[in-house]
Amino acid sequence: MSQFKLTEHKGFIRIVFAAMASPCEVLIRNTDHEFCMKVAQLAIDETYRIEQKFSRYISDNLVDRMNSSNGKTITIDDEVCKLLEYARNMFEASDGLFDITSGVLRKIWRFDSSAKPPTTRQIQSHIKKIGFDKISYNSNSFTMPKGMEIDFGGLGKEYAVDQVASQIIPLCGAAEASFLVNFGGDLSAYKLSDCAPPWTIGLESPDFNESPESYINMTHGCVATSGNTTRYFEYRGKRYGHLLNPKTGYPVEHAPMSITTFANNCVLAGSLSSLAMLKGKDAETFLIAQSVRHLCTW
Repeated sequence: MSQFKLTEHKGFIRIVFAAMASPCEVLIRNTDHEFCMKVAQLAIDETYRIEQKFSRYISDNLVDRMNSSNGKTITIDDEVCKLLEYARNMFEASDGLFDITSGVLRKIWRFDSSAKPPTTRQIQSHIKKIGFDKISYNSNSFTMPKGMEIDFGGLGKEYAVDQVASQIIPLCGAAEASFLVNFGGDLSAYKLSDCAPPWTIGLESPDFNESPESYINMTHGCVATSGNTTRYFEYRGKRYGHLLNPKTGYPVEHAPMSITTFANNCVLAGSLSSLAMLKGKDAETFLIAQSVRHLCTW
């Protein structure tokens, strides 16, 4: 098994490992170490499988082959097709704001203390390489114009949370062991025992403190957070956050510092929080109109 840490707390066991550039943990309301080791094996294997397949940072994986196809048609599988179909639905529903081909902008935008905005010419050049409607695919083939890229980063971690939860539900269900999957703040909780207490979850905030408002209690459902609290830079007195508008090529202006959304699955929660951020000053108006339960920090 890959490296991980298992610790016992009062009434539950915590499994911790690292993946997808995030701290990952699975909490289980069961103190049987042998049982929790089986859960850990399932969770870690599925997480690393998804990371190896969908990370843009791994050479010669499927995403790398898609992005280096140079306009040629390549073979994909049903899992990739379903994620592409979800991304297409989000692209159309958001009028192009949610676009997994916009990752090419990372080549001209850096978010560190020495960063500065790219030139207008650079932005215009890269915007031409964006547009989910330019690609074509079906259940086993994929074609994308030369110079474009697919980036599942806006879906990958949330998808991993959902997949890990689905993998361990049968095992935990048989033992009535409620659990929480938490990958860098994107999480899924399942109540599989009537007497299971809620999980206490800390919420991301730019001025995080120990007040009760910084936490929620959760027994069942999914949560995801998007924001500009950590990845940003300031240049000539202006703050530039890392969430980029694929239509303009520039960071979204007047957006909240962070948005936390609640949904029945983590992929949907993550998509809604990201899309709301892309709406800028209209973020909460959008979420209210969609009847999405949320928390917003301005």
